[in-house]
Amino acid sequence: MTKAQTKAQAASEFRLASEAEWHQLAVKALKGADFEAKLVSRTADGIRIEPLYAKAEGKRARPARAGAGAWRNTQRIDLPDAEAARTQALDDLAHGASGLALVFADAPSARGFGLAEIDPDTLARALDGVMIDLISLRLEAGAVAAEAARGLLDLVRAQGLDLDSLDLDFGLDPLSVFAIEGDAGVVEPMLDAAAELARSFGADAASRILRADARIWHDAGASEAQELALILASGVAYLRGLEARGVALDAARRRIGFLLAADADEFLGIAKFRALRRLWARVETACGLDPRPIRLDAETSFRMLTRRDPHVNLLRSTVAAFSAGLGGADSVTVLPFTLALGLPDADARRIARNTQTILIEEAGLGHVVDPAGGAGGFDALTDALCEKAWAIFQKIEAEGGLATALASGFVAREIAAVADKRERDIRRRKLPITGTSAYPDLAEAPVSVLAASAPAHAPAADPARIVPRRTAEPFERLRDRGEAIEARRGSRPHVFLANLGPPAAFAARAGFARDLFEASGIAAPMNDGFLHVDALVEAALVAKADAVCLCSSDEVYERETGHAVYEGETLAEEAARRLKAAGVGPVVLAGRPGERETAYRHAGVVAFLYVGCDATEYPGLLLDGIDEAVK
Repeated sequence: MTKAQTKAQAASEFRLASEAEWHQLAVKALKGADFEAKLVSRTADGIRIEPLYAKAEGKRARPARAGAGAWRNTQRIDLPDAEAARTQALDDLAHGASGLALVFADAPSARGFGLAEIDPDTLARALDGVMIDLISLRLEAGAVAAEAARGLLDLVRAQGLDLDSLDLDFGLDPLSVFAIEGDAGVVEPMLDAAAELARSFGADAASRILRADARIWHDAGASEAQELALILASGVAYLRGLEARGVALDAARRRIGFLLAADADEFLGIAKFRALRRLWARVETACGLDPRPIRLDAETSFRMLTRRDPHVNLLRSTVAAFSAGLGGADSVTVLPFTLALGLPDADARRIARNTQTILIEEAGLGHVVDPAGGAGGFDALTDALCEKAWAIFQKIEAEGGLATALASGFVAREIAAVADKRERDIRRRKLPITGTSAYPDLAEAPVSVLAASAPAHAPAADPARIVPRRTAEPFERLRDRGEAIEARRGSRPHVFLANLGPPAAFAARAGFARDLFEASGIAAPMNDGFLHVDALVEAALVAKADAVCLCSSDEVYERETGHAVYEGETLAEEAARRLKAAGVGPVVLAGRPGERETAYRHAGVVAFLYVGCDATEYPGLLLDGIDEAVK
């Protein structure tokens, strides 16, 4: 057989199906289930994510880094003591890091730690031995960023280094400070300082003075399009601010850097980084400038980190770093997996550093510029994010720009609407958090930190403020309460699973109920079940639990008992009635009550737990009752 015949035969055997044919087969496989509900999802911005995309057609702009090669592995240095910070920085640089993010205590990103002092001596001691001309260095100092920048500039000059050859990010970000602290008075003085610092550099210098930083919007719960719109609005505001102070537009854009948060959503993460480059190129074109590659840095999301089962954070951060790198970030900072618990130790920092080393050196992810280019799914998501983000950006501009939109509360309200919906979905476990709301482990081994941070508290109800919130906080607060009760009374809150019938009948709902309660710090040990209500009530009395949860199938629940006194009573109603009569704590039922809700409640069931319910509501009420009893 000739090559042509072989190729023809292969083509006939492996014919590519059309999208219509695939759709028909998919509908058949769903066996009547709704195609949209099962296979199409939507992002927080309402963007459709299809189950299948065709190859992207046509020549497209490549939103990527300036050139091929690995992104920089930037390590966060947030130790409060300058000597300890220096030791950590030198260790990181000696073992694979190529950049540092030096954090001061006043920075919004400090999380309660960072260098306590900002004087020149502290900066000099923290960077003693660091070859600033061989690395990238990012400062994070919040409201005192101008002071820190001047200190670094003096240090560099004292070392006789060529300013224009350095890779420095001074990190002045007055709009972020305004958003967090609510003080509009910081904006103009910091822009004045930025213009002054910008004049120290030549036209071709790589260093950035101002930073358009999306982390605060991300941490507050913004959607991907909102993050892009806000970082775009911030960058435009800084461009205007520098130009108004006599810095030419071409020079001004070179003095602005960008920083995005990367979370564990791989597809949206890659698309978000690609989208920002396209969006800023559109701004440059509107300004009469030829677009040039921006400096785009990334940091893994603090919002996604959990205090419970923190080792899962290693997986989240790996996916986030992967997405940022493939999306075109120039540098990536992986947050240590214990950061939500406190000041990370050397081991957690080493793992953060090595996560990137493996991705860069062993997986070789930096070898290709824009590897997502041409993939229909990624290009479609990138286009959709650009469209959504540009529309939001235009709304901000219509408000009078970002500073005005912040002052009016517009930004806070827009973010809160998205963040509140996300929190509702998290509470209902539509967005499960592994190790926290899904598969919780009440016996998890503790991890070490150098200093503990304060536990999560509910955000202040101020509609005009940008308030950070981690997604796991609703469940973490309940876990903390459960442990506080255990410390006071000597035993953990616990629920008796009243498993009715054979295992096949109760297993699914019992497992669901156990996870739901244990996600809130309430133990719910499994048992082998009970075929008779007498045995179930007896076991519940022995357990002396804080509550009882009936678990079985609807068929078992609705089975009539044939009781002579309670005519028409179902097995679930009998169990609830007898448990209540025996004085066993409040009774809840796993499953939707349907038409029998009134009868179940009359029998003594106080709440119903089912897929899609608020998984924190009843556990919270139960802990309230236990708290009151313990007092």
